[in-house]
Amino acid sequence: MSQTIKSQQQPPLELQAGRECPAVNSNDGHKSRVAVIGSGNWGTVAAKLIASNTLKLPSFHDEVRMWVFEETLPTGEKLTDVINKTNENVKYLPGIKLGKNIVADPDLENAVKDANMLVFVTPHQFMEGICKRLVGKIKEGAEAISLIKGMEVKTEGPCMISSLISNQLMINCCVLMGANIANDIAVEKLSEATIGYREKGEIAEKWAQLFSTPYFMVSAVEDVEGVELCGTLKNVVAIAAGLVDGLEMGNNTKAAIMRIGLREMKTFSKLLFPSVKDSTFFESCGVGDLITTCLGGRNRKVSEAFARNGGRRSFDDLEAEMLQGQKLQGVSTARDIYGVLRHRGWLELFPLFSTVHEISTCRLPPSAIVKYNLQKPVLT
Repeated sequence: MSQTIKSQQQPPLELQAGRECPAVNSNDGHKSRVAVIGSGNWGTVAAKLIASNTLKLPSFHDEVRMWVFEETLPTGEKLTDVINKTNENVKYLPGIKLGKNIVADPDLENAVKDANMLVFVTPHQFMEGICKRLVGKIKEGAEAISLIKGMEVKTEGPCMISSLISNQLMINCCVLMGANIANDIAVEKLSEATIGYREKGEIAEKWAQLFSTPYFMVSAVEDVEGVELCGTLKNVVAIAAGLVDGLEMGNNTKAAIMRIGLREMKTFSKLLFPSVKDSTFFESCGVGDLITTCLGGRNRKVSEAFARNGGRRSFDDLEAEMLQGQKLQGVSTARDIYGVLRHRGWLELFPLFSTVHEISTCRLPPSAIVKYNLQKPVLT
């Protein structure tokens, strides 16, 4: 069962006075500093949530450093300069003002050097390189949380991003996943998320305080692998849902795809990690995230376009055209999962996952999502 954790808010008047005339605080050295590693659509929204709370919570420093992979905008300006000048990520979250206590930093090592709470939110395929750059560069005793929906697959098997962070940086890593369409959260529409943690203690509560707002409700469960796999696998199901939309097959078919997808998510997760809890799939990170991603996420959107043109244009081309620099996770995750299934002899156990990969690599047509899987019916 999850436990909902609410953050403690401080009076706005005290907050404003504190920012204008910061008082000398003998406990200042004990305050936590937060760095957000990543500045795409979701990373920028996460920084916005966090920065609103660091101003209000006395146990945190106001400033939130956000590492930005530097880009030159069409105007010739650097993205970090524009973010710091306008308090807006004009490329990945245009039209949304950020807290003035967010500092965009193009230097990864400088962004994290004083932070003891690290929030990772980048495309999963970049994480191994980022971790290698950070080895020996982070503060002793730092804690991490991953908002990354994906996994690394190596010869020895799949590696969850939280495990990659923990193993390479030698720090504890929680995860946060949920029904989180970034643009909806950016305009403060009611949303929720699930934190997965490994051991009972204060860190899950501290992360929940950092993310919780009146419009972003956070609960916590002791199931890192279950929470993280839900966030990862639902992107593959969203590709399938987008194919159904592109082929105009209707809501009944889409519901069937989502149900089969949830079943495969649960089966795959529990085969890899028997400790995964059934109840996790009924949290925001599970069925909640699956529903919202299949209805409105970027994976569904691009997959719909792929199906509408009969698979004649690749997912890579459509991603570049439609996502303006954001990354599509579902196709690469489907490829990674397919590698695991083939290596372990599980392909026939997961017809939906297998078929999504076959379609995304043009080995099968989009219509195969409801017709074929290695010559066997998908919807059985």
